Amino acid sequence: MSIFRTKNLDAMLAASQKPSGLKKVLGPFDLILMGIGAIVGTGIFVLTGIGALKAGPALTLSFVIAGLACGFAAMCYAEFASTIPVAGSIYTYSYATLGELVAWMIGWDLLLEYGLATSAVSVGWSGYFQSLIAGFGLHIPAALSAAPGALPGVTTYFNLPAFLIMMVLTGMLSWGMRESARVNNVMVLVKVGVVLLFILVGARHVSPPNWQPFMPFGMGGVMSAAALVFFAFIGFDAVTSAAEEVKRPERDLPIGIIGSLAGCTILYVLVSGIMTGIVPFAKFEGIDHPVSLALQYAGENWFAGFVDLGAILGMTTVILVMAYGQTRIIFAMSRDGLLPRRLSNISPKHGTPFFATWMVGIIFGLLAAFVPLDVLGELVNIGTLAAFCLVSVAVIVLRKKRPDLKRAFRCPGVPVIPALAVIFCVSLMSFLSKVTWIAFGIWLAIGLIVYFTYARRRSLLNQDASQRSVVNEAQ
Repeated sequence: MSIFRTKNLDAMLAASQKPSGLKKVLGPFDLILMGIGAIVGTGIFVLTGIGALKAGPALTLSFVIAGLACGFAAMCYAEFASTIPVAGSIYTYSYATLGELVAWMIGWDLLLEYGLATSAVSVGWSGYFQSLIAGFGLHIPAALSAAPGALPGVTTYFNLPAFLIMMVLTGMLSWGMRESARVNNVMVLVKVGVVLLFILVGARHVSPPNWQPFMPFGMGGVMSAAALVFFAFIGFDAVTSAAEEVKRPERDLPIGIIGSLAGCTILYVLVSGIMTGIVPFAKFEGIDHPVSLALQYAGENWFAGFVDLGAILGMTTVILVMAYGQTRIIFAMSRDGLLPRRLSNISPKHGTPFFATWMVGIIFGLLAAFVPLDVLGELVNIGTLAAFCLVSVAVIVLRKKRPDLKRAFRCPGVPVIPALAVIFCVSLMSFLSKVTWIAFGIWLAIGLIVYFTYARRRSLLNQDASQRSVVNEAQ
């Protein structure tokens, strides 16, 4: 029985028309805000300062390069999402085109990517939250303010705010997707309002000489920064995980994917340009709140509190959407038999995978509480870039295998656009550290062991093949 067996695409499409237990409650506006909710967060409020140290004022160019890599991949995602509107994102698309082993490995990769992203952003959320309440004279006990060893010279045991925000959002997701979407929409509108207000206020204080030299570290610095700030774009692919909860997936999913990515790229370029125009890039050394620093540098201290609020809301929606995406990947893998069946059980009352949602929330909430931020963030970028490469290859494969399929959205310029997505993503991957590559390889090796010892023999495709074999022998 081949490890590269694929799911029957026609059967998948037929199944997508039947009730799955998940409630279809999302429209295009919900999806665009879901994408923005996942994208605008840590990237714009934290990574812009670190990126400026690598690229200088050319950080705007780094965001354009990272945005292009994501844009090419986004068009591939949009074609798949409109053609195969099934939960599971690239895991499901790979299962239909490249085979079970590839699908398992990318699903395994996404479990790590989404999980570590929620944990890492929860830690960042904790920092901004503690900064905000400190302005009111309130403080979290030092022992409960960060993970062990996270603060030099301070004894810390548990990051309580990071754990609590994970539990609150897990409760929201388990309660129902309609309610979660409404809360997400409100928070996204507020944080985008804060970003737009920063652009309006900050533009008045830009000093063009701060943009000189524009590229102090050359193209190598620009690419290194692009590989770093790529993290800022992670999340738009989580929109595709909502396929079975969208009212008109063939139309609405491409709108949500491309619309959210385009809007966020414009915001990133404007914010990074204004920041480096206000503050000489070298002054971002050791700063974890670069947007607030730019306002303070400009003498707009009254607005710093609004920025902290926007950062907190921004990170809240990132955690919410990434945790949602992970639970739907687990749901799809469990439904296919590759993970325990209980993980795909749907709550009759809430219409959500209740057990899987809480399992994910508790595990990665504890990671956020006990593991420092720098350790959590190492593998997120490389896992996402690998997924983007795979979805780009899968689009070309599906065009060859099934040119007859109805595609509500067609990725333009196939195979050129998917090839460009692969080239951009591989280029960014080459700028990641050796330690990241080693850690990624270890995670994939563990995934292979789990597949061959557990998932392969429990796969529904394997069971179907075994039944057919028995029937053939009997005949």
